[in-house]
Amino acid sequence: MMEIHLVRHGLTEANEKGLYCGRTDLPLSDAGAAELAALMAQGIYPSPAALYFTSGMLRAEQTLDALYGKVERAPIRGLAECDFGVFEMKTYDELNSREDYQAWIDDFTGDAACPGGESKNSFAKRVVEAYGAMLREVMAAGGESAFVACHGGTIACVLDYLLPNADNFYGWQPLHGRGYTLTYEDGRFRRYKAI
Repeated sequence: MMEIHLVRHGLTEANEKGLYCGRTDLPLSDAGAAELAALMAQGIYPSPAALYFTSGMLRAEQTLDALYGKVERAPIRGLAECDFGVFEMKTYDELNSREDYQAWIDDFTGDAACPGGESKNSFAKRVVEAYGAMLREVMAAGGESAFVACHGGTIACVLDYLLPNADNFYGWQPLHGRGYTLTYEDGRFRRYKAI
């Protein structure tokens, strides 16, 4: 049996302001660090893992540091959040009157890209490929567990891929500092539970 723990990074200033934040490399906010400490005190996080990974972004790195200290980890850039292109670091209210924004949020095919950024489909393809490569690395190392500090959209892509049509894509996005434990048996995904 193998367990993969996917946890969303703690709050950033962009999250607090309701900004689209994908490629912007922000640190945790003071509130984000405090919230992670409070969740740790509740004992919600798994025991130390055999292997650690992050998206390589500062907020993910700082989340892992806050939860497990300066453990050895591997950054996997393919697990970064969606690239929101020209919508990056803007709010819904700032974007709502733009036709290109309306076309993006009204697109149900997943093919419409943020201008200068990714479409939902290209984002999901990137994440699923990176997640698959990470899984192969964990299996090759004989690891029984791995902890991944990443992003809400990243986690939603993985769960949406593993459990298609089980929930709305956005329904899979955990709160900051939360996530899922995915259990694999004989190399196959079997079940999940919320963290």
